[in-house]
Amino acid sequence: MAKKVGILFGMEDTFPWAFIDKVNEMGGGEIIAEPVNIDKLEQGADYGYAVIIDRISQDVPFYRAYLKNAALNGTYVINNPFWWSADEKFFNNALMSKLGIPLPKTVLLPSHERPENTSETSFRNLKFPHDWDYIFNYVGFPAYMKPHDGGGWKSVYRVENPEDLWNKLSETEQLVMMVQEEIVFQDYYRVYCLGQKYVHIMPYEPRNPHHLRYATTHQTEGEDLKKLLKTIHDYTLKMNKALGYDFNTVEFAVRDGIPYAIDFCNPAPDADKNSVGEENFAWIVEHAAKLAIEKAKEYVPGKPNISWGTFVKDSVK
Repeated sequence: MAKKVGILFGMEDTFPWAFIDKVNEMGGGEIIAEPVNIDKLEQGADYGYAVIIDRISQDVPFYRAYLKNAALNGTYVINNPFWWSADEKFFNNALMSKLGIPLPKTVLLPSHERPENTSETSFRNLKFPHDWDYIFNYVGFPAYMKPHDGGGWKSVYRVENPEDLWNKLSETEQLVMMVQEEIVFQDYYRVYCLGQKYVHIMPYEPRNPHHLRYATTHQTEGEDLKKLLKTIHDYTLKMNKALGYDFNTVEFAVRDGIPYAIDFCNPAPDADKNSVGEENFAWIVEHAAKLAIEKAKEYVPGKPNISWGTFVKDSVK
């Protein structure tokens, strides 16, 4: 019987169908791919997928529960839905600081509004006011403010000075924000990492309109470029092995030859042909299919088979 690979997705229209076609082409009839089809979810039931690639559960809690149930039955879920549920950007920054990855200086801020069902006494451990002089001197201005667990460039602010920060923080309601040093970069890269082993480095210009962000090239040249790309490659693998992500992108801003990790928690990254371009699209489709087939071949029904990063694995020894 053929092993099934499923993909769970929403509004995407280029990557999912190309991925399905590529798996069916490469699988030789022994491994077949299809959109995940859910008509019920019974506790503990096995719905027969060897592998599922998740592109949407961050926005649909029902899907996240479906994926955890599937993982319990031996499905290899890309990415691990248990870790993804617990993960957030500020922790990732803290973890990378322990691994020696260059990072922008970053501080976490309490939410501007109290969370629901809390009162003033809920915050008796939080000192008011914060040590704002230290925070402002440490991070510097201009700076960027973003949600500590967000994504997709939502609620991201550039702040010019303390007053600007106060004003923009007042717009964030109950979001917990982190404020980061601005890295004025000479080069910028977005890097696909699949299976914690396949790496594809793409010049990227985040200041361009969305459909033109990959329409750029290297500013570094010669031996300096070779050295830079090798460092980015090695950092990318180190970071994803620590986090345990099998499908992720990492972004680096290069200042004075040093690649600073800016964003590295994108477990459902953009893979649309219209934004990433033909060459990058072809790479991600082929390597996503290759990874899914590799994991499908390892599938044993009922045997849990999920990817955990070195941070978690080392913590339980």
